[in-house]
Amino acid sequence: TLSAQTEAPFYEEWWFLLVMALSSLILILLVVFALVLHGQSKKYKNCNGGKTISNVEESVTLDNGGFTALELNSRHLNI
Repeated sequence: TLSAQTEAPFYEEWWFLLVMALSSLILILLVVFALVLHGQSKKYKNCNGGKTISNVEESVTLDNGGFTALELNSRHLNI
């Protein structure tokens, strides 16, 4: 007597197992990448603390009537 099924089912073939393993690896990497990005954005949101981005004008300290130190040092006045 001959068996009705001579070939192994497709889910036992080496190529199907390889495709499933690679697909699972890609899915796991995508989930990890999404979690890392979500954690990074949450970290930066917490570090901001509701402050707005400072302007360049705010970062310059003004001394002696509103002139910056660079402007005072670059002027050479003859007395």
